[in-house]
Amino acid sequence: MTITRYSSRSSDLKETFLLKHLRNARSYRRIAGYFTSSLFEITGEALENIPDVKIVCNSEIHEKDMKLATRREPEMIKRWREQSNELETLLNHERYQKLASFLTNRKSAIRVVPDNKIGFLHGKAGVIKCSDGGKIGFIGSINETRTGWEHNYEILWQDTSPEGIAWIEDEFEYLWKLAQDIPDTLVREIRRLRNRREVRLEDIEEQETIAPATLIESPLYSEGLKLRPWQVGFLSECLRHFKNHGTVRLLLADEVGLGKTLSLGTAALILSLLEQKENSQQKPVLILAPATLCEQWQTEMIDKLGVPCARWKTSKKHWVDTEDQRISSVGTEKIANCPYRIGIVSTGLINQDSEEKKRLKQLKFGLVILDEAHRARTGRGRNSTSTAQNELLKFACDIASQSDHMLLGTATPIQTRPEDLWDLVGILQKGKGNFVLGSIYSKWQQPQNVLPILMGEKNIRKQKEGWDYLRSPLPLVESTPDTKVKHLLRLIRQELKISDRQADCTKPLTDLQEETQEKFNDELFREESEASFFQRENPFVRHIVLHRRKELEATGFLKQIGVELFPPSNKDLISNVQSFDILFEGQALRTSENFKIAYEEAIKLGQDYKTEGRGSGFMKNLMQQRVCSSIIAGISTATHLMQKNELEDENQEHPTERILLTNIDKEHLNLLIEKLKQVDSDPKLSAIIHFLKEERWLTLGSIIFSQYYDTASWVATELAREFPEVPIGLYAGASRSRLFKEQRAIDVDRERLKKMVANRELKVMVATDAACEGLNLQTLGTLINIDLPWNPSKLEQRLGRIKRIGQELDSVKMLNLVNEETVDQVVYERLSSRMQDRFDLFGTLPDTIDAEWIQDGKKLDEELDKFIDAKRRATGFELRYRQTNDTLDKDWHDCFEVLSRKDFIKLMKSGWKTRSQ
Repeated sequence: MTITRYSSRSSDLKETFLLKHLRNARSYRRIAGYFTSSLFEITGEALENIPDVKIVCNSEIHEKDMKLATRREPEMIKRWREQSNELETLLNHERYQKLASFLTNRKSAIRVVPDNKIGFLHGKAGVIKCSDGGKIGFIGSINETRTGWEHNYEILWQDTSPEGIAWIEDEFEYLWKLAQDIPDTLVREIRRLRNRREVRLEDIEEQETIAPATLIESPLYSEGLKLRPWQVGFLSECLRHFKNHGTVRLLLADEVGLGKTLSLGTAALILSLLEQKENSQQKPVLILAPATLCEQWQTEMIDKLGVPCARWKTSKKHWVDTEDQRISSVGTEKIANCPYRIGIVSTGLINQDSEEKKRLKQLKFGLVILDEAHRARTGRGRNSTSTAQNELLKFACDIASQSDHMLLGTATPIQTRPEDLWDLVGILQKGKGNFVLGSIYSKWQQPQNVLPILMGEKNIRKQKEGWDYLRSPLPLVESTPDTKVKHLLRLIRQELKISDRQADCTKPLTDLQEETQEKFNDELFREESEASFFQRENPFVRHIVLHRRKELEATGFLKQIGVELFPPSNKDLISNVQSFDILFEGQALRTSENFKIAYEEAIKLGQDYKTEGRGSGFMKNLMQQRVCSSIIAGISTATHLMQKNELEDENQEHPTERILLTNIDKEHLNLLIEKLKQVDSDPKLSAIIHFLKEERWLTLGSIIFSQYYDTASWVATELAREFPEVPIGLYAGASRSRLFKEQRAIDVDRERLKKMVANRELKVMVATDAACEGLNLQTLGTLINIDLPWNPSKLEQRLGRIKRIGQELDSVKMLNLVNEETVDQVVYERLSSRMQDRFDLFGTLPDTIDAEWIQDGKKLDEELDKFIDAKRRATGFELRYRQTNDTLDKDWHDCFEVLSRKDFIKLMKSGWKTRSQ
């Protein structure tokens, strides 16, 4: 019943105390430190023979996140990966063997407790119940690691008194009840690390294993995240096309917010490696995207996949890396000499008669990705009856003809004209994709005949007519997941002696055996979920991958999260109605007379440009949009125009433009600046502060978006003054991110801001649209749109930052700020009436609002309704791609063969230098 004191200075604590008492013990209770790979390095063998073991460890995971498996598991995996790198696992292989063995058999013996509940678990103690039934309590500074027991200076007190043992057991039980079990995914990760082995690309035997070997230790998986089932489904579809056709021709049309960039980027990576392995080819990979998305593409590729990509900087005529640093010499001709395997180029270049476009057309590509592909279309606009291809569609067709693989991405594959779909699939048909729609005589080349079939309005029942649709293009046997259809296609090819990859059949139906003809007839009459044969089996379903949010929610892949719109129509949702009414008139913010005069001058400036045909289209509405964004954005833009006579479109839809200002233009701008400077306070800032304070959105956490850096930076600065004790993040592109507190600010890396939000250290983030993609903010519960982009899909991308996997709230809140009597108010009033479904807020709107629609409210309503009606029509896509979601990544966490990082980087940094024709 005494206290015995030990010191590592005078004895080997491992032998004189720990192992001595653990041998033949009946039970072991231990308050340890962090859960690490060395946890059982000393006690492993001894613990295996103890029937009752319970160890509680620390965790950096927040208590709220511990309740959500979607947050708890990724955070634990992320911390584990930070300490368990390839060098550490190689040098300590035996340690991982012991830990993996113990956890496989006795995972429930260990729990972790969040440190925000108890702080850092400095206290170390335990109770050992010996073979004779007696108990030994101990308290000391030692972690359950070899370092602790063998190498550090440690002290330990042994206490066998009943009251001392009871006190330790009481502390242990308190912590044990707070703790959570170790997730199965972490146990699997430890087992994987035990068997980890680096391999070269040429050593990988199966095509299907290239993806897990490449991705399992990518930044995405190292953060404890992974590709979602539908994303792996798209990747597996690419692999099937590669295997079946030798070329991949696919259009990814997933709804906004489902991660198309990551899906396409992963496909680009894996297809590059496949070509390298199968054909020893290192052909260039070209990603074409709107200028606003180019930097997002580059960031997501490196942040999620660890793939370095080069981005062509149109204004400077050279390639830049992810830090916006020049990595090539300057000149339009240098676009053909990308220093990395994957180059990202703005589609704005393609819409012009640029020298760079001519250079690109002289190259042969291994893969081309066209993002926002719906912009490639016939006619000059959506309402045009012209049959001429626009510049982007012409280029896409040309480049597809000289590319091994072609991938298109869009959330809106059908615009107001169904024929737009044929424009896109027609791109896939070029060059090696001549099997996509079949011969020029194929029925599938005729939209007017095919659309009723695709929409389920017409069923093909007659055998002869059905044969005309089936034989060109004749589907490959493996092109369908339907086993009955596979059997039919196999019989057709065998009986007509048609090779596996042959795309067309010129032989008549009567050349088939009667039994096979009967099977074909049966298939024409068989329906699956009320979908006819050709609704399920057609070239569009085979080459367009489409997932809808509602479908994924219904199957449990996505949580259904509601959205509450503000300003609300029901003021019962407002806490301080009096303060609210001072700011808002209906759904718009009240503005001053000075603002209204300044806005009128912005309109006049745009009208002059439109009437006189000067400059680009972007100048016609530029000042209206900047003034609507914020007072500061209006002043800074007008001042810059006056001083520099040039302006670079911040959203990068247009190149830097030389602005030709007339004396009348300068009068408009001078008056605009004068009146804006007389505005006492910006109503948008007042509204933001109202909702953060009065409506308590600060408690829920908020992401605040603007299209323009001037506005975002100003709002962040003002909020730092208003809330001096609250950290305020500014998330922007081109190394302009900052962190504010107590009116001080420092430059920070965007990754740091992401981590602070994930760890709930940052509750307010102000961001430009550089944050629309690849930023996970599910710990925040509200979204404020300072300005309204004339791009409804961008609104959904913003909302997707908080309405995503891991969001603990059943509904999130979104505030849209527009000034009264402005074009933004007109657009928003039309949009908001179509945004009332709290679960399916978007997904039925065009990618861009045409300025011409806004002048006529009835016209705008008609155009928006066309999109809604088109989206409601049933198709066969859901049936097919529902089946691709039980994907090939179910065993990826067991993948122990890892592609050598050195090999990987070498392949990705091989340039385009020798690839011109």
